[in-house]
Amino acid sequence: MSGETWSALGLSVRVAVLATVLNAVVGIPLAYVLARRRFWGRGAVDLLVTLPLVLPPTVTGYYLIVLLGRRGWLGGPLYDLAGLTITFTWYAAVVAAAVMALPLLVRTARAAIETVDRDLERAAYTLGRSEWRTALEVTLPLARNGILAGLVLAFARALGEFGATLMLAGNIPGRTATAPLAIYTAVQTGETGEAMVLVALLTLLSCVVLAAAGRLGARA
Repeated sequence: MSGETWSALGLSVRVAVLATVLNAVVGIPLAYVLARRRFWGRGAVDLLVTLPLVLPPTVTGYYLIVLLGRRGWLGGPLYDLAGLTITFTWYAAVVAAAVMALPLLVRTARAAIETVDRDLERAAYTLGRSEWRTALEVTLPLARNGILAGLVLAFARALGEFGATLMLAGNIPGRTATAPLAIYTAVQTGETGEAMVLVALLTLLSCVVLAAAGRLGARA
């Protein structure tokens, strides 16, 4: 494989790892709140989180451009104040992958949290534990296998992200071209050998990830 192909594969792994870390920071608390709290607008939050699962990735990518682009709702003020832009950088690939993978983590972690016996949480309350300390010491440890399964699935989804990444980060060789984008480019330019190698590597890695997620889900 060429240097650009190895670069694309390495970028994909880096993007997937960072997107999974970002999802863990945002998605696990969000899954807990959706599983254990009742509040106004809960259905809207659930809908917003789940929407990337059913929308075409290019549509999600367009929404991200509207939000984070140089003239976007958030990207515009950021560019005007600091001269910074997220679009067409590898950070944009991380954001796109995180947004597309977040629903898998939230839905899997939420299901795992909802299976935890509420009586165990009430017992912790009677011992003087606060709600958040109970969540950290009782609920999340008991739901850990399901949460880990969600993180594994989110990693796999981030690793294979294509449409939203193409919209927000572009397909710049050596900078924003991830492995799925490199496969697309290789097929378009007739470099079938490199495309087949990347396809085989991603397929193998995806099988390993799915097997790990299946074992964790069975334990949960």
